[in-house]
This record gives sequence, C-alpha cells and structure tokens, in this order.
Amino acid sequence: MLANRQILLIVSGSISAYKALELTRLLRKAGAIVTGVLTAGGARFVTREALAGITGQRVHDDLWAAEAEIGHIRLARLPDAVVVVPASADLLARMAHGLADDLASTILLATRAPVLVAPAMNPAMWEHAATRANMAALRARGVTVIGPGVGAMAEAESGAGRLAEPDDIFAAVAGLLAPSARPLVGRHALVTSGPTHEPIDPVRYIANRSSGKQGHAIATALAALGARVTLVCGPVAVPDPPGVTVHRIESAREMLAACEAALPADIAVMAAAVADWRVAREATQKLKKEPGAAAPTLTMALNPDILATLSHHAQRPGLVIGFAAETERVVEHATAKRLRKGCDWIVANDVSGDVMGGDANRVHVITANGVEDWPEMPKDAVAGRLAARIAEALR
Repeated sequence: MLANRQILLIVSGSISAYKALELTRLLRKAGAIVTGVLTAGGARFVTREALAGITGQRVHDDLWAAEAEIGHIRLARLPDAVVVVPASADLLARMAHGLADDLASTILLATRAPVLVAPAMNPAMWEHAATRANMAALRARGVTVIGPGVGAMAEAESGAGRLAEPDDIFAAVAGLLAPSARPLVGRHALVTSGPTHEPIDPVRYIANRSSGKQGHAIATALAALGARVTLVCGPVAVPDPPGVTVHRIESAREMLAACEAALPADIAVMAAAVADWRVAREATQKLKKEPGAAAPTLTMALNPDILATLSHHAQRPGLVIGFAAETERVVEHATAKRLRKGCDWIVANDVSGDVMGGDANRVHVITANGVEDWPEMPKDAVAGRLAARIAEALR
C-alpha cells in the first residue's frame, strides 16, 4: 500500500531522532520513496549522510540551497504525506503559529499533503499549557498526531513525552495514506489488559504475573486499523497505547464496571488476566504477624466472570474474544472454556514458561470452526495478526 508513495520526512531536534532512521527503513522496505529534511536541531542528532544513506535520496537542510536547486514549494507539493519524526516542542509551536523561517517550517506551511507529527519532548514541556494549546490548534487543522508515549526519558525522568515507536508510526503513516487499510474505522473495540489486584488489607493484595504487553499490543493494533479503542487495564508498567482511551482499574469488580460503562462496542477482546478469587472480607487494618501466632486464614470469594458477563450481556458486542492462560492441555481446556463462557473466540496460550512478562507468545485461536495454531512470534506481531483476523471476520 506504500509502494512508490512519496514521503517527506522532517527530522527535528530530539535525542530520540535516531528512531527516524528505523522508521525510514520500514518505509523503504514497504516500497515508499522517502525524502529527508533536517532542521538545525535535527542535524545535531542525525547526520545528513546517515539519513541519505537510508533514504537513498539527497537530504535537504537549508532553505536557500533548496530554493536554488529545487524550490521549497516543489518540496512541499511533491509528497503524498509529510511526516515529522520527532516533532520537537519548538517545531510544533512554529507550525501552530504559521512561522516559516527555515526549510522545514516553510514546507509545512506550504504543503497540501496530509501531515503526521510524532511529538517528543520532556514531560514538563509536553504538559505545558502552551504546548497543549499548540496541539489543539494543529489537531483542529487536521494534523494527525501519534503519541507521545509514557516511559523513561533521557533526563532520568519518566512521564508523557516519549517518541512513539517506529512500528506504531509506520502503521499510522500507512493508515494515513491508505484509508482502505483501516477496515475498522467506525468500529468501537473494548480491550482489557494486565492483571487485577485483589486487596487483602491496606498493604497486601492477590495478583498474578501479567505484564499487560499482549493486551496493550492488541489495543494498539486495533487502533492502527481505524477502530476507536477503549482499553481497561489493571496495574501495569507498559506505556499507554497511542490514540487509545485508557481506563485504569485495580480489582476485577472495578474492571467489570469499567467494561460495562464502555458498552456498546462492536468488538471485545478480554486479554486481561483477571483474578478468579478475592478475599471475602478485606481487612481495614494491616494484618499483623504476632509472635507464636498461626498465619491468618483467608476466606475466598469468587470474582465476577467478566468474559461470561459480556458474552451474555444485553449490549453484547458482535464479536467477543476471550483469552485462556493454561499450563497443561491448553487447547482442550480452552475449547471447553469457550463453550462455557459463551464467547465467539478463545485465544489460548501456554504460560508455564516466560510468556507472562515476556515479549513473545505462541497462541491457538479457537473458534466454532476449529483451532488455528499460530507459530511463536513477538507479542506485537500476534496482536497485528489478531487485529487483521478480527477485521476479516467483521468485513
């Protein structure tokens, strides 16, 4: 879908600018023709030679040199899309206010092509009212924004401002140029992710080893295909997926309430590892270990069954997909679970190894038509294949 499409890539000043090279590689692999433009700040982090070597094209970094040789208007009108990766706070501000004092900002003011920006900056700069106002103005003008993500930053800080990953930006560019590649536009997808924490007392809880990586990857993949995604997640350390509405919860009961509040939905993917049991009566004070005393006895109660509830809900999504984390007889147990819960599909995996918290997964997709055995692959690849399978089923 990107073969022979003209992409003008603007690289502005950010320590994350090296990711623009990986994005360029992905675009070139897909057949796109990439022309690079470096701002003065971008050239501090990525050399002209490095960008030219990957694009296979001459890189432009000076307004007056470009004017003499090709002209900024031609550069502005040549591409099918203009992609700014990374987009610094300064360049976003100049875009919002229509300034045109260098080659990049001049192209952005003159282009008629769709524009996508991937912001990257310190969390304090991203949260500043001026940046918020600038982003609101750009979105109102139709600029597509991906990210930023949440995570560790170069300044030993953490928060929102991290550049989106090249794979996610690539998917966004593909969607920008090929609306037909976004078959889930107009669909609402509900996804759950991560563990639940069931309190024992004010300082202890029951939990599991789920990292949320698979559920978050599924939310990202569905959003890349155009779906409006609501992600209900338990306590996780992975960053929020770009372009996704996130509701954070702690317990299974809170997750069920958030899922029901998100209905109606066309798709429900219940990837969270929900605790089956909770303590029947949570202690209001910390349970103390007394010398010579026996360990306390915890009386357990069943948690609500979120998958079964949504599968039989009055506002049941058209496609309900559950997950089965098993340690033995994986397909057999998952097949029985699909029938017992009343969902359409079950995605089953063997979690006896390092799947929980790991980066790869090997799943079996169980439907009324049989079992699909997928090879082991990265979790984001599993997510992309599952999202494509969902789109195919709903087409």
